[in-house]
Amino acid sequence: MPHKLVFKVIHASGQDDIFRASELNHHSPLTKGWQCARFCLYPQDIVLQLEQRSRLRKIQILSHQFLVPTKIEFFVGDIPDGTPLTLNNARYARLGYVSLSDNEKTGFKARELKSVHVDAVGHFLKLNIHKNHVNKHNLYNQVGIIAINIIGDELRKPYDLSEPDVLIDDDRIEKDPALESLFNKPDFISPLDDLAFDMYQDPEIAQIIRRLERKKQEAVLEERYDYAKKLKAAITELQKVGEKLGKMEVEKRQAVESEDYDKAKVKKVQMDEYRLQIYKELNLNDLLEVDGNRHPHPIDMEPVRHITPPPRLEGLSSYETPRTPPRYEDRPLPRSKAPAEPPATDRGRSPSPPLAQSNSPSVPYDDRRLPALKPKLLSPEEELQQDADVNQEPEPMTEVDLREASGAIDVFGLTLVSKAYSKTWSYREDALTSVHRQMRDFNGGKEEAKSFLRAAIFLVKRGVDDKVYAVFKAALSLLRMILTEYISTHKLGKQEVAVAVERSLQNLFHKAGDTALRCRDDSKNFIMEMANFPEVKPTNTVPHESVKPFKLTLGPRHAQSRCEIVESLYSKFGLKNGLTLENVMTFNMQSLQHNSGDVRDVTERLIKQMYKDHRAPIKDFLPPDDEKNRKITMWRQLFEYFDQVDGKPSKADLRKQKAADEAKKQAEIDALQKQLQQLRDMNAGKAVSWSGVVWVFVCVVFVCFSCPTSSWIGKDMNAGKAAADAAPAKNEPAKKNALKKKDAKPKGKGKAKEDDDVSMFTVDNICIFCGERNESFTEEGLDIHYWKNCPMLKRCTNCKQVVEIATYTDHLLTECEAKANFGKCPRCSEAIPKA
Repeated sequence: MPHKLVFKVIHASGQDDIFRASELNHHSPLTKGWQCARFCLYPQDIVLQLEQRSRLRKIQILSHQFLVPTKIEFFVGDIPDGTPLTLNNARYARLGYVSLSDNEKTGFKARELKSVHVDAVGHFLKLNIHKNHVNKHNLYNQVGIIAINIIGDELRKPYDLSEPDVLIDDDRIEKDPALESLFNKPDFISPLDDLAFDMYQDPEIAQIIRRLERKKQEAVLEERYDYAKKLKAAITELQKVGEKLGKMEVEKRQAVESEDYDKAKVKKVQMDEYRLQIYKELNLNDLLEVDGNRHPHPIDMEPVRHITPPPRLEGLSSYETPRTPPRYEDRPLPRSKAPAEPPATDRGRSPSPPLAQSNSPSVPYDDRRLPALKPKLLSPEEELQQDADVNQEPEPMTEVDLREASGAIDVFGLTLVSKAYSKTWSYREDALTSVHRQMRDFNGGKEEAKSFLRAAIFLVKRGVDDKVYAVFKAALSLLRMILTEYISTHKLGKQEVAVAVERSLQNLFHKAGDTALRCRDDSKNFIMEMANFPEVKPTNTVPHESVKPFKLTLGPRHAQSRCEIVESLYSKFGLKNGLTLENVMTFNMQSLQHNSGDVRDVTERLIKQMYKDHRAPIKDFLPPDDEKNRKITMWRQLFEYFDQVDGKPSKADLRKQKAADEAKKQAEIDALQKQLQQLRDMNAGKAVSWSGVVWVFVCVVFVCFSCPTSSWIGKDMNAGKAAADAAPAKNEPAKKNALKKKDAKPKGKGKAKEDDDVSMFTVDNICIFCGERNESFTEEGLDIHYWKNCPMLKRCTNCKQVVEIATYTDHLLTECEAKANFGKCPRCSEAIPKA
């Protein structure tokens, strides 16, 4: 079965003085890795030698976060038979290459792990590393590799039954062939051999996990399944412990490099305490059966953890320095080195509660000292206090809660965080009060201040979401102190302020939609108050987060409260401090689509207020103001309000006025039509004077042209246009020119002719422009005559309107749509193109 192969770097074409190639020989959280020399020549070569000739199955490369090479080539080297095992005698075969990302998307913070599956045999592995990706952090054009891992099998002589690992003839497999699958897995690679396991696990814990894994395999073969189950649970628990200890080891090393030795000492105490506590809780001696017994004692695989290393720096001198525990390798953990048991007088009580301070009769839970490893006799008063403390301990946290609150536990301790997770509301309130007091009295460095801030915000979020009003108010009080006092006292930057506000603001938005009225009001008032804090206001975080559009599936109360918050922010700040016309109107347009009428009412109220202040730009975000949109009640009400603000009459007033005008015109038309009928009757049977006919005719024409509802010349000439294949659809200029010719008389060659025309004149069969008389000059026939045949009319080539020839020049200069292109000739007064 493939496993992790041991290797050694025997050649590197270049290396940095601090990040040497020998760093690649070991895997741990403190591994710095290899870096090439500054401004070196590419490609760079690294050669690894295996302990013995092996078959390579998998190669893993963990690259640097910003010293990233563009490409890495792999070569496997082998030595011919009978040739000395030296680097010069190696013969290489190229396996291929991998390309690495420039890491820009992760902000040059994440490391890329490349895993390559191969099948090659040899003694050496050579890496050909090409030039780097260029970025602002890589000032010297270097490349770096944090770790290399090789997985494969050592090659042995074929059919060598003396090898202890050959299980093909194992008696257990012969008795139970199903067990063969436990061993004969040629392609299975254990997760414990993966590079990620060693790079993020404490080395001591990693060694213990591997021993437990071997014990588990043996237990399965011996059919001790209960024991194997306990070993599996212990391995899972130790993996979490190893990751946490690895992180603490990195923090300790950083403290040493920055010469913060107080912090390094506290981290060392925490790690030793935590390590010994885990060894004791898991009963590792019994699990590993180091005494020869087959786990005789019952093993509790889910113990309640009471002792957690406190991260506080103050009071370091009061700690009793523990003895450094022995590193756990292949020897048993001495029972005498485990955390000291309580004295005989206290043996009946739980040993986990910490000791109370002797100089104070009543000490809060989070102010107790870290218990010393040596036993300490208690006075009667301290025993009574300890009994009281035991009775007041909250219920233990679940594994899920422990993982979720691991960051807060590292800062404030398990006891205080357990109270924050308690089912008793008084414990939760007390926890927030204790955090408030600790942060107010904190005097540590800037990095510790940031850690305290993040852990406190985590607890604030839980407190804001709490259903008990007292806990909710305690969380608001803590958040107010953080944003107004703590940040300014420790001079934290805008980034920390923005993170604190963003993380807590979402919970405040959710609380603003609570069913309890006082919770809703307090949340909205605090958000408005927070937006005006001196440290928060310059970041514009509250307005920016408030105007982010919400999903339409959001509950009505939550959506309404968000709209009310935006409305209040606009009333207080206007379009500044993070509020712009675009982001506020984008939020409003999303809110108007919500299915709750209360949400839309608040949004409409805000839009109306914004239109009062900014007028026309608001309409750019709304649908067009047309008849289709005005049929929708919401848009009609908004548009009518806009018209009212602009001083325009409403649509209802316009409709009333239009109806009145139409009624008046209709009455005039009816009267004139009556007079026209009388004229026709007189023309049929009686003699009538020419001037009376012309006067009545002009009146009829005037009314028809002035009335948009007239069915004569004033109407659209589509029917006549279709019959005559004419293009334009309007005859407005012809109508206007008809008014100008109201006094015109038909042309004739003599007076006798005119008298004949008068005697034969009728209103319905004569053209008023050219005087032509025709029986086909009905209403439609006249329209066709005007468009096509009348010699007195002309169609404008620019606007396609029909105008009288005598007024064509005036039309081009004053009426035409293209009048800007024409000018008046100074000599002949004709309209000529300006060009």
